[in-house]
Formats: sequence, C-alpha cells, structure tokens
Amino acid sequence: MKVAMISEHASPLTALGGVDSGGQNVYVAQTARHLARLGWHVDVFTRRDDRALPKEIAWQDGVRVVHVSAGPPERIRKEDLLPFMDEFTEFVVGHAGRSDGYDLVHANFFMSALVAAEIKAAMRTPFVVTFHALGKVRRLHQGEADAFPPERVEIEERAVNEADAIIAECAQDQSDLVNLYGADAARLRRVPCGFDAAEFSPMDKAAARRLIGVPDDQPVVLQLGRMVPRKGVDTVIRGIARLRQKTHSSSRLLIVGGESREPDPAVTPEIGRLMAIAAREGVSDQVTFVGSRGRAELRAYYSAADVFVTTPWYEPFGITPVEAMACGTPVIGAAVGGIKETVRDGETGFLIPAKDPNALADRLATLLSQPSLRRSMRQKALLRARRHYTWAHVSESIAQVYREVAGRSRFSSNIPLKSSQRWDMVPAVGT
Repeated sequence: MKVAMISEHASPLTALGGVDSGGQNVYVAQTARHLARLGWHVDVFTRRDDRALPKEIAWQDGVRVVHVSAGPPERIRKEDLLPFMDEFTEFVVGHAGRSDGYDLVHANFFMSALVAAEIKAAMRTPFVVTFHALGKVRRLHQGEADAFPPERVEIEERAVNEADAIIAECAQDQSDLVNLYGADAARLRRVPCGFDAAEFSPMDKAAARRLIGVPDDQPVVLQLGRMVPRKGVDTVIRGIARLRQKTHSSSRLLIVGGESREPDPAVTPEIGRLMAIAAREGVSDQVTFVGSRGRAELRAYYSAADVFVTTPWYEPFGITPVEAMACGTPVIGAAVGGIKETVRDGETGFLIPAKDPNALADRLATLLSQPSLRRSMRQKALLRARRHYTWAHVSESIAQVYREVAGRSRFSSNIPLKSSQRWDMVPAVGT
C-alpha cells in the first residue's frame, strides 16, 4: 500500500535544533522509515527550500523524499508559508496522478492538513492528520507573540471535520481536540511519539564525556531542543542560578540546539537572549551553548548528563525526554502535554510546574546530591522508554490506523470500527 506523507516545512532530511526543525522532523523521518519496514511505500512531500535540492531522493528502502516546488526555493518561516499551499496542493495532485495515486494521505501540521483536505476533495483519497501543535492552544500560551495567520484555526477546524482519522499524541492533545475543536471521539486515535533503539541507548558515562569534552568530576545538566522562547530554556538557566544560590553547586549546563553548529546569536537570536539571561543571573561561567548537533551525536550528550531538563510552557508531546530516558538519563520536566505521561514523577524523574526555576532548583538539588536515586531512576527510565515508546511500536500502531482508514474508504464509509481496533485509549501506551 502507498501513503503520501505531507510535511510542508519539516523535512526528514533537516538537521535539528533550529527554529523550524524539531520533533515533527523526527516524527516524519522515523514513522516513514519504520512504516516502510512494515511494507508500506512512503512518499514524503516537503517544500523545496534550497535550489540545490534534487526533485526526489530515494532516501530509504521504500521511502522517497519529494521536494515540492511551492514558492521560492529558499528558506521561509513556517508562519509565512500558507500562501504557497495552493501551489503545494497542485504539485502533489499532479504527482499522484502520474504515479497511480495513493491509498491514503498522512498530513503533519495544519498546512499539510489543508493540502490533504484539498487532495481528498479532488481525488477522494482519505487522509489521516497529526497536528503536532494546535493553533488555539498556541494562542492561549503565546497571545500576540503568535505569528501564524488567523486562518490557521479555521483550517484546523476544517481538517478536524474532514479527516478520516486524527492522531493525538497524548491525553492532553486528545482533550484539546475534543474540547477546543469539537473533534469526533470515534475518529481520534491516541498514539505517542517514540525513539529509535538503534540511535539511543546508554553509553558509558565517562566515555560519553570524553567524546564531548566534559570533565568527569562535574555534575552535568542537559537541555536539548529547538531554540524558541516557548521551550522555556530561560527557566533552566534561572534554575541553575537558584541552585547555585542554594547549594553553591558548580554544575555545568549544556544547551544543545540552534541554527548553526557553532552557537551564534546572529544566526539564532534566541541564543543571544539566553546568553544575556545567563549573564544577568551570574551563571555565564556554568552555561555552555553547544550549538546544533547531528542525530548521531546526541546519544553521547544524553549519556554524559546526570539529568536532562525540559521545561516548555506547553508541549504537544515532547520527544527529547523519551530519548533521554532511552539513554538511561533521569528527566526533570514541566508537567505539560505529553511530558506528564512519559515522565513518571518520583520514578523516572520529576515533574515540576512550567516557568518555576525555584522548583527546578529544588529537584536538581535532590537528584544531583543522591547518586543512588539517580541510579534507580536511570534503570526505571530506560525500562519505561523501551517498554512503551519505541518508533517500531508506534509505527505498528499508525499502520493499524492506516489499515482501518484505507479499509473503510475501499469498502464503505459507514462501517463502524470495532472497539478492539481503536487506538484512542490503549492502556499500555503512556501509562
């Protein structure tokens, strides 16, 4: 069976850590790869943002990346891409017509959902959507700082009404879709994100630290992800400052992410803002901005850390805590979105309120002062990640959603789903 996976701004080929590159890139890359291993033929459609990119890349066995000509072939903020979606749709419809079509479309993000809805109207191809983030939730947290066009919510509402299945990444995502968008619970499926066991597993800590150039005798706290304000990296820096005030800790905070390998405020303005905060808090000597790192390098950073910290204001799921747990590193996370499910408070790490550096400092003090607690949490974190959150398991679940949707489309749009087929409340996932 063939699936067109649409991800207009998040290519599976893009390096992570930049403003527009993060969890969605990982999700698209990993689900495409693992679905191909299950026998699906996957074409990933993503916008051409560089003139040098080829039209198509045979990326993995069973996976092609198709670069869509929509707008100028240069980098454009995702907030400014909506005017090019008509051109994007026309391209995908033409490609589908030349390649005998697809069994279904899997849209990622609201603009891809718009493309999928138009394809369904033109070709009667059913579609599944994973939103990754919701406009109404974003506005609640970011207010006037939200730069997406006002049409976003209307597009999301249309997609919620027209999609054949909607994948929610966690219970909060599911609740938001029902309560804020009126989503039909019968078409919702709850499937989490995951990690690739071939990428992430524990390394010897001393070896990992030698690899990244960190001393063996210094406590290390890691923050890794996109450099945007909503990720709450400023809270982590302030937490390190409060920890220093309370315990005189000399812990090292590593911040991995950005638009370039070398941390450059001119290229990544958020780094400049965070550097200024570190200076005002008096912890510039304890904070190292690492810059962007490739996927193959992240295992060493996760393994070198004594604790991983992630304190976003809101988070549809949050892949980095799962990757850290897969490397045997305890996590202190904000009690938001999917983090509330992946991190077991007091077992695999701690949950704290968002925007609360004092709570973070208290939990850091507890973890960094108790090696036996870190060892216990390390073991439980690793077990939990492997048991519930591998991409192989996640992709099996997504494939089941695909089969349901393709089957209903092929035979009858009115065939009810059996309760045993539904993925919206599977106890083993996220428990």
